[in-house]
Amino acid sequence: MSRKRIIIIGAAGRDFHNFNTYYRDQSEYEVVAFTAAQIPDIDSRKYPAELAGKLYPDGIPIFTQEELPALIAKYDVDSCVFSYSDVPYQRVMAVSALVNACGANFALLGPKGTMIKSTKPVIAIVASRTGCGKSQTSRKVIEILMGMGLNVVAVRHPMPYGDLVAQKVQRYAELADLEKHKCTVEEMEEYEPHIVRGNVIYAGVDYEAILREAEKDPKGCDVVVWDGGNNDFSFYKPDLTITVVDPHRPGHELSYYPGEVNLRLADVVIINKIDTARPEDVQKVRENIASVNPKAIVVDGASPIRVDDPSLIRGKRVLVVEDGPTLTHGEMKIGAGVVAARKFGAAEEVDPRPFTVGKLSETFKIYPNIGKLLPAMGYGKQQLKDLEATINNTDCDSVIIGTPIGLNRIIRIKKPNTRVFYDLQEIGLPDLTGVLRDFVKTHIK
Repeated sequence: MSRKRIIIIGAAGRDFHNFNTYYRDQSEYEVVAFTAAQIPDIDSRKYPAELAGKLYPDGIPIFTQEELPALIAKYDVDSCVFSYSDVPYQRVMAVSALVNACGANFALLGPKGTMIKSTKPVIAIVASRTGCGKSQTSRKVIEILMGMGLNVVAVRHPMPYGDLVAQKVQRYAELADLEKHKCTVEEMEEYEPHIVRGNVIYAGVDYEAILREAEKDPKGCDVVVWDGGNNDFSFYKPDLTITVVDPHRPGHELSYYPGEVNLRLADVVIINKIDTARPEDVQKVRENIASVNPKAIVVDGASPIRVDDPSLIRGKRVLVVEDGPTLTHGEMKIGAGVVAARKFGAAEEVDPRPFTVGKLSETFKIYPNIGKLLPAMGYGKQQLKDLEATINNTDCDSVIIGTPIGLNRIIRIKKPNTRVFYDLQEIGLPDLTGVLRDFVKTHIK
């Protein structure tokens, strides 16, 4: 019997996980290619033989998503599996129409076929969109659990943009590990806050191998916290799912894939950023939660900000630098930097587009709706150089750094700059402390 030929449509994360859990070592399937979107410079590579298994001695090639119709014809493909996140339903179905018009089936893999069961209790922290506040929620959950005397190991959604074999399993326990593993800015933004709080975080490519290492971590592991990426659902079967939603983008919780999956799976829904959202938008989000998951516990949250030096904002012409993915495929218009600019009375938010160079100029062409914000793109050395040059080229008085880590530790910013800090603040009851206290009673002996 001939093997069913598969293309996995992805972005260097969920696609590799779907292959590892659903297709690897399955002789009835032949994954002939991956396609890549969202992440720059990931195409023209291979998913290596060392990770692909015995059926793929030459590895699996990775192409751009633009080549999909030609690939379907070339390999006589039976099915294409959509495997990346934070995508509006219209775009998902547009890809489906393209695939079907080329003669192939279009598929989405679900939790049952791709979630891995842990020997430890698992808390999954996910969201309806990129930029809702998963990271600050993860930090809050971990702080509460550590305050209860528990050893917490975090596992982060994949960002494997380098040597995939070397990145099979990565453990971060001290800041030196960031350099050891040659982390991008995006990786540092996610890993560093965990490290400085004293908990261990894992990431990489092979998430079953990662989980088994995390479960036996030398520092101990009482509970695994899945620290999600984009609006993807968890790679691990959770005992508690916490989904974060954003009232700055009301309605997106029911119109983006797979964010609605997370909303429907949630045991707890956190409505974040209530402090800066319009009341009518908060109410719309409440109604949408109730319409698809009325049994979920709803926690109200805020993201109050503080800055190093407000004097560098008040009355100044400021350049606002925000987290890259949040602005690009996350489509955010109001991040922490913008909130700081308006709260502390900036005279003007300067448009960086006339001053961009290199790969940052390409980013604005790919994502023309970013507007006057500057995404902190740092997937590679050239992007970092272009980010540094763009910031220093921009005609402004000062720079507001709204990224999760201090950019001036990584690049040389020649202009006066101040950093924005933000953490999750719960409003009233129910709150995460109560939720987690009940979780510990039930799941940790």
